[in-house]
Amino acid sequence: MPSVDIDGISTHYQILGDGPPLLMFSPGGFDARLDQWRDLGVYARIKLLDHLPGHYQCILFDRRENGQSGGRLERISWANYVAQGAGLLDHLDIEKAHLLGGCMGCAPVAAFAVAHPDRVFSMVHYWPVGGPHYRISSHQRFTEHLTYVGENGLQAVVNLVLGGDKNFSKDPRGGPWCSVIRNDPEFAKNYAAADDDAYVEMVGGMYRTLFDRDTAPGAEPEDLMGLDIPSLIIPGADKFHATSAACYLHECLASSEYWDMPVDQQTEDNAPDQILEFLRR
Repeated sequence: MPSVDIDGISTHYQILGDGPPLLMFSPGGFDARLDQWRDLGVYARIKLLDHLPGHYQCILFDRRENGQSGGRLERISWANYVAQGAGLLDHLDIEKAHLLGGCMGCAPVAAFAVAHPDRVFSMVHYWPVGGPHYRISSHQRFTEHLTYVGENGLQAVVNLVLGGDKNFSKDPRGGPWCSVIRNDPEFAKNYAAADDDAYVEMVGGMYRTLFDRDTAPGAEPEDLMGLDIPSLIIPGADKFHATSAACYLHECLASSEYWDMPVDQQTEDNAPDQILEFLRR
């Protein structure tokens, strides 16, 4: 699969199918690899990649700091994830695309639409993350990582990561740069040499601003309310994909549709058709 340098960070991507462009922000929390569209939970069940590429040019990619994509030691915001997606479209010489986000991928979709409304035909939010349990658990994950750094130092983080194969979602001690540490020896060396106190301050600011509300993160409600972009919202119903977060997006997005289908009834027989019907309008 190809990769491209976007603002100094390698992005691993794949294109499936032909037709109007559909930029897909991967699900999986802090394991947002393009393979998750086939392998993860509900996405393995509904098999979108068995249906969408027959009608659209599906642009899949590993989010920065995930999978085979690279990363940079900096305070990451939703705008950084937007920049990666927009940069990939620029590389492919695509001015405007449909957007589809799954899970945590819904947040950069919303942020992308706010930042670049003229580049978005429509957007689909499948199981947007959010809710109080999600915010609390996200903060706890980062806190566990920072506690480990405080007690052991950044070199210990590198040793831990290189000695195993778990990602940040599975073992919070390894932190959000664990994939890059494994894939890039030079990054791992620089990471271990960083100042511990400055790192703790940076990461503390990162998670407080990424997960700053008890509903769907990614964009301010006033900015979402100012959009006139057709949107389809498909709710989840658990502690990480609260139904209330999906309802919030529906309330904020004036041109949105809400597919009120119970999660256990979202299947390969109906979910891909629901998305395709919406995208064709």
